[in-house]
Amino acid sequence: MKQCKKTQHTGRIHSIDSFATQDGPGIRFLLFMQGCIARCLYCQNPDTWELNTGFRMSANEVFKMINRCTPYMKASKGGITISGGEPLLQMDFITELFRLCKKESIHTAIDTSAFYDDRDKKSLRKLISLTDLFILDIKAGCEALHKKITARDMDEVLRFLNILESEKKPYWLRYVLVPGLNDSKEAIVSLKRILAWLKYCEKFEFLPYHTLGVHKWKYMKLKYPLHGIAPASPQQIKKARLMLKK
Repeated sequence: MKQCKKTQHTGRIHSIDSFATQDGPGIRFLLFMQGCIARCLYCQNPDTWELNTGFRMSANEVFKMINRCTPYMKASKGGITISGGEPLLQMDFITELFRLCKKESIHTAIDTSAFYDDRDKKSLRKLISLTDLFILDIKAGCEALHKKITARDMDEVLRFLNILESEKKPYWLRYVLVPGLNDSKEAIVSLKRILAWLKYCEKFEFLPYHTLGVHKWKYMKLKYPLHGIAPASPQQIKKARLMLKK
């Protein structure tokens, strides 16, 4: 009897960086996935939004590229990080890729905003079990501001945080501080209320808003929503940290 060949999942890839240092511990192989269902006002990669573009690669093809980088990744206690776009829109592909990575003891991380199809809980649990670290971008601490920044409901992020907590999964939280948008006392207090009940968050950091991705909006003939807002200064980051500690 002829056996059915196991189907390989392919991923829609936007770009690849084989030597990243800001996306998890150590030196990382950084894979940017194509496709996102949020529309963040300060997105630095609007070219990753479209769901049905990007180039296709199988998990095996990507793993061969990763494997060539393992000497310096393992020497630095690094690994692979999946970013985007929104990685959780392509869970089956990442699960297959991470299974290959785990066989070689490669550290796995996902940089996500937690905007995905919440109905597929089984696939999500499989992926979580193969992921060593999640890096979660939290855009705001209250519903109205979160909706304004992302065009998505904040409940999506809170549900994902609850899952990570229930699974006792290590994760980092990042908050992009945008002057005049999400840096007020009220915004920081709302954020603090969320952070107060988290047990498995290993690291929290404010990231300064910057304008490095504005040229992509112009190239794509999109109107940049935060035109005229200056990047966050070290002093503004320090002020936010102090408000959070009070």
